[in-house]
Amino acid sequence: MKLNRSVWGWMFYDFANSAFTTIIVSVVYSAYFMNNVVGGSEGYGEMLWGRAIGISMTLMALTAPILGAVADHSRGKKRLLFLNCWLTVIFTALLWFVKPGDIFIGMLFFIIANFGFNSANVFYDAFLPEVSTPETVGKISGYGWAFGYVGGLVSLVVSLWLLKINVRLIFPMIALHHFVFSLFTLFWLKELKLPSQRTNYLKVGFSRVWWSIRHIRKLPQLSRYIVSYFIYNDGITTVIAFAAIYGIKRFEMTTQNMIVYFILAQFTSMIGALFFGMLTDRTDTKTSLSISLLLWIGVVVWAFFCKSAFEYYFVGLLAGLAIGSSQANSRTMLSQLTPLDKQAEFFGFYTLTGRLSSILGPILYGWIAFKTNDLRWSVLSIIVFFIVGWGILQTVSLSRGIDQAKQLNKTLTQ
Repeated sequence: MKLNRSVWGWMFYDFANSAFTTIIVSVVYSAYFMNNVVGGSEGYGEMLWGRAIGISMTLMALTAPILGAVADHSRGKKRLLFLNCWLTVIFTALLWFVKPGDIFIGMLFFIIANFGFNSANVFYDAFLPEVSTPETVGKISGYGWAFGYVGGLVSLVVSLWLLKINVRLIFPMIALHHFVFSLFTLFWLKELKLPSQRTNYLKVGFSRVWWSIRHIRKLPQLSRYIVSYFIYNDGITTVIAFAAIYGIKRFEMTTQNMIVYFILAQFTSMIGALFFGMLTDRTDTKTSLSISLLLWIGVVVWAFFCKSAFEYYFVGLLAGLAIGSSQANSRTMLSQLTPLDKQAEFFGFYTLTGRLSSILGPILYGWIAFKTNDLRWSVLSIIVFFIVGWGILQTVSLSRGIDQAKQLNKTLTQ
């Protein structure tokens, strides 16, 4: 399968924005916020970090369906992608000014940056059907995630060097990384030029979201999948937000140790995205995703019983394999179960459920940590999300869901 310039442009956004997830959300800024900005009693930093994640996801969830509908109607996905991208870049760079004790701006700048990051992904994900075919969607989605992990790896290596100079230098560096490599997307990714019309896009956005709410009943398999995703994604988001904090607090690992930890995990993440992308095309998305969620259950159980920092490195390798596979397959499955002409709109619902689900897990994790002073119980709480999400996923019929999406699309275009 030949990758044209537009596909490469699409994948470069994964390369650009993975640095934000890896460094800001997962490894360096989360640890900096906990240890340098907040400090204080055991569990207090975890509680505030969980709330910062929850607030940003709530704001994002409230706007995502409207933005998705507006992008679909105005054919302005690329423009809105970059407005949110640059919002992320600006407020990530501003994290340089967050110093010990600056809890308010430390949370505020992160909340805005994380809001922009997740909002941009609504439009980025909605480009997947335009840069792929039904036969190649699994591979291209997997390639995008794998290339993104390469971007995360580059940012980790540079951060490891900057950590020796000044940890706060890492934050504007990540902003620069995000900006520079997103330019490939800006210039290479082609958006389908379809007729647009002058109208009140906000009004249209609300009306089309309401249309989606009424018509999703005609897509029962998609509805079941979204419920499953709502639950298991909460577990994934919580792991991403607290993996480094868990290693630092429980095993007394340093930020430098955690950067190395995530460098190693990037390799298995790339393997997971590539292997499970190919497995998806050889079998089906549901089978591949189900295996991924079983891996996540293993990660949580192992983390709970883990006894040393050395053993925790191996937990990270398995988590990398799980995250690479589950994220790529989640995006692919939604694309398969939605009508082609409503992709941006339904990706808004996908993002809505994903971000709403991202509220409970981090807040619950932080609350349990604060109440028990034992992070193991916080980690164990995550397993519920993966078990229940996996169970609901087994009730989804992928073939029937694809047929339902095609039928609704045919009805809409008649």
